[in-house]
Amino acid sequence: MNQNQSLYIDGCWHDGTSTIESRNPSDRSDLIGHFAQATADQLDHALDAARRGQESWWAAGVQKRHNVLMEIGNELMARADELGHIIAREEGKPLAEAKGEAYRAGQFFTYFAGECLRNQGDLAESVRLGVEIDVRREPIGLVAIISPWNFPIATPAWKIAPALAFGNAVVWKPANLTPASAVALSEIIARQDIPAGVFNMILGSGREVGQRLVESPKVDAISFTGSVDVGRGIAATAIANMTKIQMEMGSKNPMLIMDDCDLELAVVNATNAAFGGTGQKCTAASRLIVHSAIHDEFVDRLAAAAKALKVGHALEAGTQIGPVISEGQLAQNLAYIDKGRAEGAELVCGGTRLQRETDGYFMAPAVFAGTRNNMTINSEEMFAPITCVIKADSYSEALAIANDSQFGLTAGIMTRSLSRANHFRSNVRAGCVMVNLPTAGTDYHVPFGGRGASSYGPREQGRYAAEFYTTLKTTYIAAGTPE
Repeated sequence: MNQNQSLYIDGCWHDGTSTIESRNPSDRSDLIGHFAQATADQLDHALDAARRGQESWWAAGVQKRHNVLMEIGNELMARADELGHIIAREEGKPLAEAKGEAYRAGQFFTYFAGECLRNQGDLAESVRLGVEIDVRREPIGLVAIISPWNFPIATPAWKIAPALAFGNAVVWKPANLTPASAVALSEIIARQDIPAGVFNMILGSGREVGQRLVESPKVDAISFTGSVDVGRGIAATAIANMTKIQMEMGSKNPMLIMDDCDLELAVVNATNAAFGGTGQKCTAASRLIVHSAIHDEFVDRLAAAAKALKVGHALEAGTQIGPVISEGQLAQNLAYIDKGRAEGAELVCGGTRLQRETDGYFMAPAVFAGTRNNMTINSEEMFAPITCVIKADSYSEALAIANDSQFGLTAGIMTRSLSRANHFRSNVRAGCVMVNLPTAGTDYHVPFGGRGASSYGPREQGRYAAEFYTTLKTTYIAAGTPE
């Protein structure tokens, strides 16, 4: 397919009136391609096509939808190596992680293929004699999906799969930073035997195409993953049309390192959680709250682990940390390093731009110590390979620090104490809790989401996804009497 024809609308690939280029953040000389940008008219075409196609898709029945989603999922898993190379080259994720993301995307589709067949209703007895009640779920209609660049295939997969499984039509606006990944996923979906208009993919700027999409009264629901500020803007816009919204936004995830923990395991898990995916995960552990009894030893070990990580080209064997996504992101990361030092934090290691054989956006993983919870680096989401250590003199103090945040996505604790672990999972203000595990890493068949400024609306993933992608209909039926 011609890369300039990178908009999928109403069952066909289309050109745009302008293009953007995508370059490899590991090697800026590597041009991935030029990709079309949609016009307002093309977005309107996609919305109209989706409204038409949705009714046919719902009428096709559960077996048809099951079969289509299984085909998509199986192809994604079978092509995980190829798709992983696209993700690694375009987003900068180390190849092993990128292949895992592609495979996981396939699992979302095969899981929701099963949900097509499990979408069962209920019968209820009426309080009135001679009346029967039927309760069932029906599609919400047209779902607008806005996804970020950090998981360019997995995040849209866990939104598109349930949307299609429950009989909806989709207009998807991916991030402009990862257009090749979006085209690759769209090509797989487009090959399926689905009505024209059921699935549409529109590339374009958030300010223009994205804003017009969320303002449209033709959209019945919006599923968004991105920043808090953008999410708040979407919510304010959507309410004018009474559009249903589901939003996953920022985080500032705490991990408690208690004095009774397995210290070696704690360092391994904290390193994984803080720096995996170059720290560009909403589940990354950016606040490490460490008991004072083991604080100094933990900081020394963590710094040594961070320094030992291999930072390099995402496609190079042995790379553990790839580049950050863009020049702008790198500049923002380095500005946070300066801000942390200006506020009195001690930069133990990292925090500098690294030079490699190729011209990329490489950064040394950074550890701050001597930080306070009210510092900017502990209150704002950085989306960077930067983590901050906060000292606490007791479990209760550590828990209070963990909960002192506008966010509440994931939270973890490292401890050998069952009572502490149970108290923590019951009292920490977070949607996902990890005990003796990294804060990053969730399963596809259970709900995902947080509290506070981290999430808004029904949960994503698992059977709970039905709460967002369907609407309930209650039917009362006069039973009548036999002759």
